[in-house]
Amino acid sequence: MTLPAFGLGTFRLKDDVVIASVKTALELGYRAIDTAQIYDNEAAIGQALEESGIARNDIFITTKIWTENLSREKLIPSLKESLKKLRTGYVDLTLIHWPSPGDAVAVEEFMHALLEAKKEGLTREIGISNFTIPLMERAIAAVGAEHIATNQIELSPYLQNSNVAAWAKSHGIHITSYMTLAYGEALKDETIAGIATKHQATPAQVILAWALAQGYAVIPSSTKRENLESNLRAQQLTLDNDDMAAIAALDRNQRLVSPEGLAPQWD
Repeated sequence: MTLPAFGLGTFRLKDDVVIASVKTALELGYRAIDTAQIYDNEAAIGQALEESGIARNDIFITTKIWTENLSREKLIPSLKESLKKLRTGYVDLTLIHWPSPGDAVAVEEFMHALLEAKKEGLTREIGISNFTIPLMERAIAAVGAEHIATNQIELSPYLQNSNVAAWAKSHGIHITSYMTLAYGEALKDETIAGIATKHQATPAQVILAWALAQGYAVIPSSTKRENLESNLRAQQLTLDNDDMAAIAALDRNQRLVSPEGLAPQWD
């Protein structure tokens, strides 16, 4: 199964807010939804998906295993609980949300458990999130690169994460970019605004098109219909070499997501 290039992120969206966002996105043509156990919105998303009337096999659902559920004993039961909340017999992609803090649960243990979940049909594909190069090496050694569909990482014009992205690509692992708009900060960037004016596009469209042009999947979120619709049109925007070079020059290794006690030693 090919990883969709464009999906809907649901981080920080809960209850009626996430239900409305998912339903609106599906109406507009989104077919990939990204959630996680720790977002506490899987049940609401399951309701939205069921009420949408869209066939299950037309929707790509991603969820992520939280760090408390990484052990061999807990991983599969926790995923079954996620499936119950999402009102589905399987998800399309299950990621390890963060590597186990302090290596409390070894990479090898949770990757084997995740592969077992795939073999049991609970998830069609498996992957990782917030993994550095050394952690990717261990994950590959455990289950093989062919079983790792993506590494979902923070990646924006201000944090281009080029070493991790290049290493993953050279080993056949796709990159999914989260926080692509840098919490909205990159939308105010003068360089990006200039490119947006040149193409009669929005700054968000420019940034998303930049990520898509590099082969990354993107999962922007929004609660506003006009933004959901506008973001989707980034797929039709083609940036030229000058645009790509100008955005490449914005990299300043500005990481926004690095929770203390959870984040690994970044590359």
